[in-house]
Amino acid sequence: QVQLVESGGGLVQPGGSLRLSCTVSGIFFSTAIMGWYRQAPGKQREFLAGITFGGTTNYADSAKDRFTISRDNAKSTVYLQMSSLKPEGTAVYYCHAQRIISGIRSNDYWGQGTQVIVSS
Repeated sequence: QVQLVESGGGLVQPGGSLRLSCTVSGIFFSTAIMGWYRQAPGKQREFLAGITFGGTTNYADSAKDRFTISRDNAKSTVYLQMSSLKPEGTAVYYCHAQRIISGIRSNDYWGQGTQVIVSS
């Protein structure tokens, strides 16, 4: 059974920082492109950042310069370091795993989400 378990969310003041973690089990972590998304109340889920097994990253414009995605392949864990958080960053943050087999996208999986509230 595939599981993505996020942690690290919570309440943070504007301008503050948080680090989210997502630990994956049930699939070969090395076959997955990992990503972080968020969904604010009343809005669609949006892509924030992605990272390949080899460490190649890409970011949405909203995440560039303030967020950093990284992964520890030995721990099957992906991280999202967030800094200079803004109130509009209040959302549920989701971890995503896109499995790649022989260069072709296969199944994908979502975590349950972790709530981040940016407020003073």
